[in-house]
Amino acid sequence: MCSDVVIRADGLGKCFRIYQTPRDRLMQAVRGRLARLAGRPAPKLYREHWALRDISFTIRKGECVGFLGRNGSGKSTLLQIICGTLAATTGTVAVHGRVAALLELGAGFNPEFSGRENVYLNAAILGLSRTEVDAVFPHIEAFAEIGDFIDQPVKTYSSGMFVRLAFSVAVHVEPQLLVVDEALAVGDARFQAKCLDRIKALKEAGTTILFVSHDVGAVRTLCDRAIWLDKGEKRLEGDVLSVTAQYMKFLFDDEQGDPDAGSPKQAVEAASEKRHQQAISHWGEALGCIRETAFVDLGSRETLNVVPGGARFLIRIRCAVPAGVDASAIGIAWSIKNLAGSDLIVSTTWDSGHRFDAAGGEEIFAEFELVNQLAPGNYMLTVAVENRAGATVRYLEYIEGSFYFSSIWPTTVHGMFVPQVKQTLSVNSKKVASL
Repeated sequence: MCSDVVIRADGLGKCFRIYQTPRDRLMQAVRGRLARLAGRPAPKLYREHWALRDISFTIRKGECVGFLGRNGSGKSTLLQIICGTLAATTGTVAVHGRVAALLELGAGFNPEFSGRENVYLNAAILGLSRTEVDAVFPHIEAFAEIGDFIDQPVKTYSSGMFVRLAFSVAVHVEPQLLVVDEALAVGDARFQAKCLDRIKALKEAGTTILFVSHDVGAVRTLCDRAIWLDKGEKRLEGDVLSVTAQYMKFLFDDEQGDPDAGSPKQAVEAASEKRHQQAISHWGEALGCIRETAFVDLGSRETLNVVPGGARFLIRIRCAVPAGVDASAIGIAWSIKNLAGSDLIVSTTWDSGHRFDAAGGEEIFAEFELVNQLAPGNYMLTVAVENRAGATVRYLEYIEGSFYFSSIWPTTVHGMFVPQVKQTLSVNSKKVASL
């Protein structure tokens, strides 16, 4: 294996035997042995379920790779094979370096042992000596924040306490490979933020990370690449923004009864090559109903590709009412995203209570006025025309990356936004300035 390759999977497959009853499992073992002794083919009292088929990929040192897919797509099975807790039926996988994993809740913990004992047990399994664990234990205990429960049997822990301790062990044993499989979903919001911050720090330090989450925003924030699994097969692999865009389109198309509209691979390649010139993701039931999207100057109404900091401007959206659609159920939505695909500002006409009175084929103009408070950088506009007539939103058209622009400031600024902040300064309760 090359020195910078951490994982190489080649043709991985996993088949599970599904038995109708426990008796069938027993009879399979007995009859199978007797058949082999007699030189005859073994009977088949089970059906096969292939959780994975022919999965191949390479992950290099320092990469953060997100795994996407609906429940039952094979994500957890794949990660278990990578971590060595499950054997592959076909193919091979080579893993280089110390692996710390958060798989299903409580995996690797003995419920009868205390939290302290489980820390030492898990660290020993990962190859740490007693002295090394003694040195890092105070940090594990402090990060987990479970107090006196550290000396209680883990069978008495809540799911949140379980995750706190398991995550703390995983990130403090200096792993070369960290695997996180949806485990953070059961933690509280503050601890989730703390964990994500720690994952980012490990990524910056060069740790290779495999991250599974149904939260596309989290995958986009953390990951460099993404692998999309569907029904046990690798459907798509590529840069994280393009793959997540096609995955979201797939989820929408599947809900509307069109499970495979177009070629995701071709769409990803086109989006990757021309990210700043065209839409990253473009789909919906009535393609073409969005006629125009632009940033325009508030006074001259000229198109703006560069917006000065603090300047007022308009987002202009022009769309046509598709035939057969009730205009009063239409909502126009937009969001400004960074180039990693994270929503920064979101607005919709529907949530604001606006309803349209128009006939099919007529055009709707919507303008949204706002002040540019975005920090210097490059951004993109996502626009959607929604049909809100039913219980769930149906997208008539969705364009991620319909317009690109830059924000510039004459002075040095920090953070993601630059809001107007009034400062009042006092010395010994005496006001000295108000800015």
